[in-house]
Amino acid sequence: MSKHYDNLLSQLNRLYRHTRLGSYKTRARYYEATQRFCRFVADRYHLQRLANIGPKHIYAYVMYLQDRGMSASTIKTDLAAIRFFHDMMDRPRYQLPSNQELILQRRTLKGVDRTWSEAEFSRMLACALEADREDFVTILYLGRYEALRIHECFRIDTATASRALKEDAITVKGKGGLVRSVPLHPILIPRLQYHLEHTPRGKKLFVADGVETHQAIKELQAFIYLHRSLAQDPDSTRPMTFHGLRHACAAQWYQEYIQAGHSPHEARLLVSRLLGHGRDDVTRIYLASLEGGERHGE
Repeated sequence: MSKHYDNLLSQLNRLYRHTRLGSYKTRARYYEATQRFCRFVADRYHLQRLANIGPKHIYAYVMYLQDRGMSASTIKTDLAAIRFFHDMMDRPRYQLPSNQELILQRRTLKGVDRTWSEAEFSRMLACALEADREDFVTILYLGRYEALRIHECFRIDTATASRALKEDAITVKGKGGLVRSVPLHPILIPRLQYHLEHTPRGKKLFVADGVETHQAIKELQAFIYLHRSLAQDPDSTRPMTFHGLRHACAAQWYQEYIQAGHSPHEARLLVSRLLGHGRDDVTRIYLASLEGGERHGE
């Protein structure tokens, strides 16, 4: 167990010992759920104080549970557990988001619609350009036009980029070690050329020397989170995370395949291969933005 997890568990144990609220069974269930949450924030954020739990940790944990296939009711129970102990703290630093803010009620078999609109994508690009973050600009393009997962982007080194330019397709290793090749969108050709000119041979394109990959990933996630209010559509209640770019790309691919004459089933299968998974139900989740998910359901 990590030092950070040990610290959080020690704090949780103190709260657990000093409460008699609810039944023993409820307290035990809530303790187990919050214990799992502590492990998550310790591993991903190196959090050391329960009082510092904030909205970003809750949003990330909900996404983590959803990606693992947890039902909305199970997630709500886990969140109730976290809030149970959060409410017992003397001076918590942040107020935690409600289930309504987390849009849990919208999670169905079709999944949560995380798809970015074109306007949102353009505004986030503008934020990255204004901040002079050429790396973030390219990574946003990789998410939007190649449907790469965030960790797949940060694994790209000079050899991978050079090969992509030669083969007109980018090859990445995804979940479970599954290797896939995605046709290279023309907009990424000058972007990759630029980074190859500015990255020493054998190095990763988006991870600076002396920086751990997970730290570079967290920096981009924080950038998106901090600029969300500037980029998101005014009437939107959707969660806005990097993963939403993958959803946007999947929806575009699906529509292009349908327009090319493929059946909905064929289109889903082709999109599934490009996304790097073989499950039809997962592909349906990525297509939740299309007509409420109904058109592609047959």
